[in-house]
Amino acid sequence: MILCRLYLSRTSLQTKLNLKSPNLRSSLPRFYSTRPVSENLIDTFDRQHTYLRISLTERCNLRCTYCMPEEGVPLTQSQQLLTTDEILTLAELFVRQGVTKIRLTGGEPTVRPDITKIIQGIGQLKSQGLQSLGITTNGVALKRKLPDFYDAGLDSLNVSLDTLDPAMFQIMTRRKGFDKVMGALDEAIKLGVPNVKINCVIMRGVNDDQVLDFVTLTKTMPVRVRFIEYMPFDGNRWKKEKLVPYRELVERIETSFGTKMMKCKDDAHDTTKYYQLPGHIGTVGFITSMTDHFCHTCNRIRITADGNIKVCLFGNAEVSLRDILRKKQSMDGAYSEQELLHVIGAAVKKKKRQHAGMFELASRKNRAMILIGG
Repeated sequence: MILCRLYLSRTSLQTKLNLKSPNLRSSLPRFYSTRPVSENLIDTFDRQHTYLRISLTERCNLRCTYCMPEEGVPLTQSQQLLTTDEILTLAELFVRQGVTKIRLTGGEPTVRPDITKIIQGIGQLKSQGLQSLGITTNGVALKRKLPDFYDAGLDSLNVSLDTLDPAMFQIMTRRKGFDKVMGALDEAIKLGVPNVKINCVIMRGVNDDQVLDFVTLTKTMPVRVRFIEYMPFDGNRWKKEKLVPYRELVERIETSFGTKMMKCKDDAHDTTKYYQLPGHIGTVGFITSMTDHFCHTCNRIRITADGNIKVCLFGNAEVSLRDILRKKQSMDGAYSEQELLHVIGAAVKKKKRQHAGMFELASRKNRAMILIGG
């Protein structure tokens, strides 16, 4: 089975660059959704933000070295986190505005007690235009819950796994749980979850010797293994020397397997460059945030667990949506949807054309990755 994805170009004319235009807004491609997108979700570079990532919690049952400091991070008080109803309210609002894809993140989203209720609630939005509902998880507490998630409409699963060596797993995550993660992946394949990915952050001298093992996994396992370039966030002690550029990994894989990888067709908004080795049923991808950014096609917005909208993973500008939801402005005690949309639209309009270079990002203040939500 070939997993290289084939996409019909719905917007070939719209996505061509008008290089002669003096207006930067019109000189970048506008990627149209199959549904109307509100102006509140279109930035000054005509990027339509149809992908919403919602962090459900700042808590995690692992302590991955690239995600947070060993001592952990100060957590927001529970009453300051979004409630179940607030999450569902925001999800429904964004879908009405044109969002077609929602992914739940964390922290570790499966440690939130009401996660099944949240997935069920968001899954119902598929009747209102939502096309995809996914989750990013470390997989440790996933297997038992996955059947209910799948029945509720979950159709995309990203599992964070940085090594296939149980001993190295414990070193990198500072916790046990490797067998549980592999069990969750097996369960996902057995259930028939249509889009199963393994996310692997590659760090030189730490786990870059695991790359070939992950590629071998795709020979018999119908998954998409994605190698992620090591990115700088507060507390993860990022160093350029630990970054392994994706082109180096491509060369290493092709040399070791003695063949060229076939380039797969990528979606207009893909963060991943997908390839496939001949005879393999799975695919290999590279998320190249540091050495070959994809900002010009970015369609993602993030909501942190404490309710802030964040229009760029590497930007430190945030605005609270939670505070507006909790501010009673009318006689019946409801929040002002108009104010909420105004704040969302203003935040999106302030999104920059692209993030800064890796060295500037490393020196900037930003949240720890676990507090952003990926």
